[in-house]
Amino acid sequence: MPQENFNDLLAFVTVAREESFTRAALKLGVSQSALSQTVRGLEERLGIRLLTRTTRRVSPTAAGERLLLTAGPRFEEIQAELAALSEMRDKPAGTVRITAGEHAAISVLAPALEKFLPDNPDVNVEITVDYGLTDIVAERYDAGVRLGEQLAKDMIAVKIGPEMRMAVVGAPSYFRQHPWPEIPQDLTAHNCVQIRMPTYGNILAWEFEKDDHELKVRVEGQMVFNNIAMRLDAVRRGLGLAYMPDDLVADDIAQGRLVRVLEDWCAPFAGYHLYYPNRRHASPAFALVVEALRYRG
Repeated sequence: MPQENFNDLLAFVTVAREESFTRAALKLGVSQSALSQTVRGLEERLGIRLLTRTTRRVSPTAAGERLLLTAGPRFEEIQAELAALSEMRDKPAGTVRITAGEHAAISVLAPALEKFLPDNPDVNVEITVDYGLTDIVAERYDAGVRLGEQLAKDMIAVKIGPEMRMAVVGAPSYFRQHPWPEIPQDLTAHNCVQIRMPTYGNILAWEFEKDDHELKVRVEGQMVFNNIAMRLDAVRRGLGLAYMPDDLVADDIAQGRLVRVLEDWCAPFAGYHLYYPNRRHASPAFALVVEALRYRG
């Protein structure tokens, strides 16, 4: 096989896995048109169609699926061996890809990496913020971050943060027009700033616990967001009540910008964990990142 076909095979494998020329082009750092020509050239040389292209999706044909099953694992083996060679370097090097929710990225990952990265200039960390329950193996992430109770049993888990508590907060201007909720069920009469979870598309229920009694309240409100900044802005403007990790609103509460209610119903729960599949040859760079993130409090 001509040498250039190896690059063409990698292009095909990436497109087939991503089921998109656009996403594959971004991942490979090439233009979409160039990638399309590369795959067509491979198909012409092999004399068989490997991909079925529609306006909405790209999927492998039967021949393409066979080639993907054969070639895909070979590229993974080569990449793993190349990563293992970094053990022979004086300094660990490489890129570590992590998927995490926005709060975990802000409150846990960013502070730890701020201390770690300056001392390890050859290690790169890519963080993808995603509220969904990402399949890190299928999406080829090195690790993910989830709360303790959400961890899959077949994953290695490393605690990277303390216990957490949620807080229900509102601006003083909001409470000048609305009564304080005395119990969680009172929230159904309030305008609540909600968050939509992408995995199933549902609105997040607000969870409470007191004296071993657990309760979920499905609140309603005029605003639904999928990020922290817009929820914080809305509640600070007095547009409703919000349900936030308490570390994000501690300064606002201390400065009187926000008022906390139902505190006795917000019990602590397991904090964030880094999780990843068992690897026989984890790269030194990955091992260093894990230790940098490990919670020692």
